[in-house]
Amino acid sequence: MAGLTWSTSLNSDMTFTDVSDLTDFTDFIGEVLGLEIVELHAFISSRGNEYFCEIDEEYLTDRFNLTGLQTEVHYYQHALDLITDVFDLDCEDDMRETIEKSARHLYGLVHARYIVTTRGLSKMVIGWFDDVSSSALTLCVQVDKFKKSDFGKCPRVHCESQPLLPMGLSDIPYQKSVKLYCARCEDIYNPKSSRHAQIDGAYFGASFHNILFQVYPALIPQKSRRRYEPRIFGFRVHASAALARWQAEERVEMRRRLKESGAAIDTSKLFIEDAAGEDSEAHDDGTREAAVAEQAVDIGAAR
Repeated sequence: MAGLTWSTSLNSDMTFTDVSDLTDFTDFIGEVLGLEIVELHAFISSRGNEYFCEIDEEYLTDRFNLTGLQTEVHYYQHALDLITDVFDLDCEDDMRETIEKSARHLYGLVHARYIVTTRGLSKMVIGWFDDVSSSALTLCVQVDKFKKSDFGKCPRVHCESQPLLPMGLSDIPYQKSVKLYCARCEDIYNPKSSRHAQIDGAYFGASFHNILFQVYPALIPQKSRRRYEPRIFGFRVHASAALARWQAEERVEMRRRLKESGAAIDTSKLFIEDAAGEDSEAHDDGTREAAVAEQAVDIGAAR
C-alpha cells in the first residue's frame, strides 16, 4: 500500500507510506466531514491477496450475482455473513476456521464474476478508490494497479518489464493455480511469490484478461518482434543445424519405438535418408568395381 496519494480541492497532495498513517487520516477526515469512510476489507489487505480487488457490497448482497454458488461452498450462508461483516454466530474455533476457509473460497468465486463487470475491470486496472464529497473537500484515492505492475513484470528480457495480469487456466476450482499473462509476448508465467502461487486460478477465470483488453484497447502494448538469436563468436548459428539435430533424434526415437513394439520392419531402410545412403554406397561400390575391371584390362593390353 506504499505511495498512496490523496488529492484534494485545495491543490495539495499528501503521500502516506504507512497504512497506519492512512488510517489515522481517514478517521480525521471522517470526523471533519461527519462521514464514515469504510476501510479496505481485511482479506484484501492481508499478505498474499494483493491480486484481488475489493468487491462492492452492493454486488455481494445481490443474490442474482451469487447464483449457483450455494452448492459450491460449504456453510454458504455463514461464509457470506462473514464476508459482509454481519456474522454473529457463537461457535468453536475449529468451526470458525472452517467457515473462514469457506468464506475465502466464496470470495474468490464471486471475485471471478465481479472482475469481468465494468466496475470490476476498472478496479483491476486503476485499483481501489473511494470518493467522499462535500462543499469543503473532495477526497479521492486512486492506485494504478496495472501500470504500477502490482501483479508483476514479465521476466522476458525483450518484453522490457511489461506489466502482467493474473489469469486462470480453468474456470473450475481446484484445477490450476493462478498464472500471470503478458500481453506483449502473449505468454503465461508462474508468480514469483509462493503465496501467490497457491491462489486458485478459478478466482480470476480464463477470460478476464481477454475481456479487459477488449474494454481497454489502449492498454494493449505493441508486440515485441525482437527475438534472441544464438551466436558463436559473433556468427549466427544456422537454423538447419538445429533442424538436422532434431530430425536425427526423431529417427532414433522412431526406431526405438518400432523395436519395442516388435514390428517386423527393417528399420535400417525406414527413412529416405537411409535408402539414399545405401544407394550412395552401392554407387561407390560399383564405381570401385568398374575401376578395378578397367585397370585389369589395361594391364592385359600392356602385356
